[in-house]
Amino acid sequence: MYEINVLLALMIIVSFLLAIVLHEYGHALMASFLGDTTPRSEGRQTLSIRSHLDAVGTLFCVLLAFQPGLAMGFGWGKPVKPDPWKMRVGANAGVLIVAWAGPLFSLIIGLVVALLTRFITPYRGDNWFSLHLVQLLVVFASVNICLTLFNLLPIYPLDGYQILYTLLPSRQAVQFAKSAPYGLFIILLLFFFLPFLGRLANIGDFPLFQLAYYIWLGSVSLISVLFGNFPLVLALYSMR
Repeated sequence: MYEINVLLALMIIVSFLLAIVLHEYGHALMASFLGDTTPRSEGRQTLSIRSHLDAVGTLFCVLLAFQPGLAMGFGWGKPVKPDPWKMRVGANAGVLIVAWAGPLFSLIIGLVVALLTRFITPYRGDNWFSLHLVQLLVVFASVNICLTLFNLLPIYPLDGYQILYTLLPSRQAVQFAKSAPYGLFIILLLFFFLPFLGRLANIGDFPLFQLAYYIWLGSVSLISVLFGNFPLVLALYSMR
């Protein structure tokens, strides 16, 4: 019987709340840099949590964080919607750059925090506070990298949807846009219904049924490259 690591789940949720704000702020900041003031006028160029949270995207993270066994943390925020015609680099190029800004910003933050954690880990104390501070930093780094990987999936409302839509020729883009109304259902199908059915049918090891695990594993693997010690990263991530 798998147990729920409540402390780890709370760390994941807190990390997600901060990470998603920085992720969406990265979108808004890039739009402003390219000449579009729409996100700023709509109150998105801010570090306020309320301005960036999406209720379903946050609930998605909470459910993953509190799942028994392997806790994970990723989801999505309220999409930043720039005005393509205000971009000084052109409509398509501008929207594409803004769409990439959030995932890249999250990736940079995750890698920087992981690298910082590597340098401070040898000097941590053996007391409860020091150990869990390092754990929180590892969790925060992994959540940021998970956000990057997850948001590159070409499913609405994730950034990957906007990236692919912008890159497709006009006719294919119109056809692809028809998938947007079903985006949330597709996400729930891939990350909850299929894994559940896979476990019932005893075929849960099939890769399609473990997308959440592979996203989490990708983030932890990147962090372990900086740490140079995969077992240590796992131990820090999951300790109680």
